[in-house]
Amino acid sequence: MRLLALPVALVGMVLLTASIPSRPASAAPATDAARGKLLFLKCTACHAVSAQAPAKMGPHLQGVVGRKSLSVAKFNYSPAMKKANLTWTEATLDKWLQRPSSVVPGTSMVFAGLPNPDDRKALIAYLKKPS
Repeated sequence: MRLLALPVALVGMVLLTASIPSRPASAAPATDAARGKLLFLKCTACHAVSAQAPAKMGPHLQGVVGRKSLSVAKFNYSPAMKKANLTWTEATLDKWLQRPSSVVPGTSMVFAGLPNPDDRKALIAYLKKPS
């Protein structure tokens, strides 16, 4: 039997995604941010949470909650994103994380989205104050 060779990062992402349980309804908000940090590991291939981190395919996400779109200096945004006039509120981020292409059709972000609302809430909680 021949095994398929998958990139180690892809295998790790699949295993990590499968191992992150949904947040129980009774969990404290601090748990949201901790879960969000784990969920953000999927995002690190393209995004950093620090403006001082080396440039990646996507803009850094430091201070993203509350900021205007297109605000990362020297980042080459897609034409579709340049036409969008967004403020990254929690509500906008929730819609974006659910399915980016439904918020900005033609976006270059290939992320399919997070269907679970608890996952999106946790990720946004982490992005508010990444540690």
